[in-house]
Amino acid sequence: MKTLRSLNLAEKAQQSLAASARVLRSLDWSWSTPYKNWLPKVGPAEIKADLLAALTGAIVVLPQGVAFATIAGMPPEYGLYAGMVPAIIAAWFGSSRHLVSGPTTAASVVLFSALSVMALPGSPDYVVLALTLTFMVGVMELALGFARLGALVNFISHSVVVGFTAGAAVLIAAKQLKHFFGVEMDSGGNLHEIVFHFGQHLLETNPSATLVAAVTLGIGIACKRWLPKIPYMIVAMIVGSLLALGLTDWLGAAQTGIATVGALPSTLPPLSAPSLTLEHIRQLAPSALAVTLFALTEAVSIGRSLAARGGYRIDGNQEFIGQGLSNIAGSFFSGYVATGSFNRSGINYEAGARTPLASIFAAFMLMAIVLLVAPYASYLPKAAMAGILFLVAWNLVDFVEIRHILHSSKRETAVLGVTFFSAIFLELEFAIFAGVLLSLVLYLERTSKPRIVTLAPNPFLPNHAFSSDPELTQCPQLRFLRIDGSLFFGSVPHVEQFFDKLRAEYPQQKHLALFANGINFVDLQGGQTLSREIAKRFADGGGMYLINVKQGLWEELERCGCLDDTGARNVFQSKTAAIRGIYQKLDKSVCATCDKRIFRECNA
Repeated sequence: MKTLRSLNLAEKAQQSLAASARVLRSLDWSWSTPYKNWLPKVGPAEIKADLLAALTGAIVVLPQGVAFATIAGMPPEYGLYAGMVPAIIAAWFGSSRHLVSGPTTAASVVLFSALSVMALPGSPDYVVLALTLTFMVGVMELALGFARLGALVNFISHSVVVGFTAGAAVLIAAKQLKHFFGVEMDSGGNLHEIVFHFGQHLLETNPSATLVAAVTLGIGIACKRWLPKIPYMIVAMIVGSLLALGLTDWLGAAQTGIATVGALPSTLPPLSAPSLTLEHIRQLAPSALAVTLFALTEAVSIGRSLAARGGYRIDGNQEFIGQGLSNIAGSFFSGYVATGSFNRSGINYEAGARTPLASIFAAFMLMAIVLLVAPYASYLPKAAMAGILFLVAWNLVDFVEIRHILHSSKRETAVLGVTFFSAIFLELEFAIFAGVLLSLVLYLERTSKPRIVTLAPNPFLPNHAFSSDPELTQCPQLRFLRIDGSLFFGSVPHVEQFFDKLRAEYPQQKHLALFANGINFVDLQGGQTLSREIAKRFADGGGMYLINVKQGLWEELERCGCLDDTGARNVFQSKTAAIRGIYQKLDKSVCATCDKRIFRECNA
C-alpha cells in the first residue's frame, strides 16, 4: 500500500515538473538575449572601434567616479565600483549601443538627499542603506520592464530629447569651468549659480591650468577635424597631461598649481549585501520609487538621444530590464544607484563606439586600471579632463535639429525651449518632466480641436469630386462635413460648438451629411454628441447622415447604443449611395425653385 502511494506521489511530482517545464517554455525569454540583435554583426572593425572608445571611457570614469561618490556621501572607491559590474550588466541586457551606465551627478545628489537624513554620510549604516536602496530601485525597474511599461518613454518627444541634451551639454561645460580655469569654487547648483560663483573667482584664474585645458581642447578639435581616424580624445588627454607635467617640472608644482586626479585605491569591488528588513524597506520605499522614476527617465532619455544620432531605435522595455538587472547586481558588488551617464555616454558615442561591447570593455579596463595604474592617475590633470568635456558638451548640441525645430513648428519650439531652460536653470529631472508635460498638454489641446471641413462637389474635377474650396456652391438644404480627428470627451465641446454655430447661421440647411472616414474612434460622450445632433436635426424636419463609416467606428457606435433603428438607416458606405438616399428626403418644393443644381439627381 505504501509502495503504491509512493508511486502515485512520484507520478504526481513528475507531472507537476513537466507542467512547470511547459509553462517555462511557453514564456517569452527574448528579454534575456537582446545581444542576439547586435553580437552576430560584430567584426574586427567593430571590436577595434569599441576598444578605442572603451579606453577613453575607462580613463574618463576615474575622476568622475570618485567625485560622484563624494557627492553621494559614499566612500570614494564606491564610485568606481558602480562603474564596473553595473555597466557590464546594463550594456549586455540593454538595447542601446552607446548608453554607458554607472554613477552620475544627478543620481548621486538624489541618493544623498534621500539617505543623509537617515544615517551619517560615509558611515557603515549609510553604505548599507545605499546598497538596500540600490537593490530596491533595481527590483522596481525590473518590474516595470516585465510589465511592458517601456512605452511610457514614447511620451518623451523628440523636441524634449533635443532640448534636454542641449541643456545637459551646457551644464556639463559649466560644471567644468572650475577645472578649466583652475579656480577653487562651488560648481554645484544651476547654471546661473555656477556662473555667479565663477564671476566671483574670475581674478583667481590659474594661467597654467587654463593653458593645459585650452591646449587639450585645441588638440581635440584639430585631431577631430583633420585626423578623424585617430582617437582624438586620448591624444588630446595625453598631450594635455604631458604639457602639465612639463610645466610642473619647469616652474614647480607650487607655481603651476595644476590639480590632478590623485592616487586611487587599487582593489576590485568586494561582495556586499543589502539589508532587506521590513523596517528598511518601509523607510526606503518612497525614496526608491522617486529614484526609480528619475533613473529610468534619465537613462532612456540619454539612450533615445544617442539612438537618434546613431540612426537606430531602442526598446524601452529592454532598457528598463537592463537598468533593473544592473542595479540589482550592483547592490551585491559594492555599487550604488547606477543609471545612464550623459558624460560617459556622450564620450562613448563621440569616441566612435559601435556596439555595447564598448561599455563592457570600458568596465573591464577600469578594473585593470584600478588594479595596475590607479596610483599613476595622479599625473592626469583635471584641466585636461575639463578640456575634453568641453569638446564633448559642444558635440552633444544638435544645432541642425534645433534650427529645424525653430523653423518648422511653434509648438515644438515651445517644448524645446521649456525643456532647455528648465535644464539649465532648474533641475535636469524636472526638465524632462516639464518637457513631457508640455508635450502632452499641447497634444491634448490639438486633439481636442479636430479639423472640421465643409465639402461640396467641384464641377471642375473628374466625376465632380468633393473639394473643400470655400468658393464652391452649396446645396441650400444639405451640407457636407468631414471631421479629421477622434470624437472623445476632450473634443466633444469643440464639435458641439461647431454644430450649434452651423444650425444658427444656416437654418435652411436642415440636413447634415458627415464623412466619417477621418474619425478613428468615439467614446461614449462622442457617440452621445452624434446621437443628440441626429435628434435635433430630426426635430427640425431634417436629418443627419454618416458616410464611409469605418468598421471599428461602427462597432463602437453600436456598443454604446448611439445609433437607433432610425440612425442606422442613415449610414451610407459610399458617397454616391448617400447622395441618392439623402436627395429623396429633401424638400422638393425648395428643389423646384433651386437654381444650384449641384447634384446629378437635381438635373434628373
